[in-house]
Amino acid sequence: MKSQTRSEPEVITIDVHKANHLLRNGDYRYLDVRTKEEFMKGHVDFDDALNIPYMFVTHQGRVKNENFLEQVLSLCNKGDHLVVGCQSGIRSVYASNILLEAGFKNVYNMGGGYVAWVENDLPVLTPKLEL
Repeated sequence: MKSQTRSEPEVITIDVHKANHLLRNGDYRYLDVRTKEEFMKGHVDFDDALNIPYMFVTHQGRVKNENFLEQVLSLCNKGDHLVVGCQSGIRSVYASNILLEAGFKNVYNMGGGYVAWVENDLPVLTPKLEL
């Protein structure tokens, strides 16, 4: 007999084309979990894009943002529909998992991240740098 284990929410990964479709035609928000520096170099062109880093770059290397969930909850509700992306699709898996474990129901991880988005010639916004 199989032992009962607690059911963990499963991260669902979608490709950039599906992500683009959901963002343009659904009630989804884009949550970019890259660093602010990465975000400012260019990001998914979507009016309501949020940037809440999952990790920070420090002198010791990358460090997890201990306030990530709290920061997301200050801007989003657990019922919001989110597409979570990062640079290549790794950090966004971890971030999506945290959100699902916290009770978010409508979360998709964008596979391949910003790199795949750019490679597929999808719309990009590059903020103007202040001189």
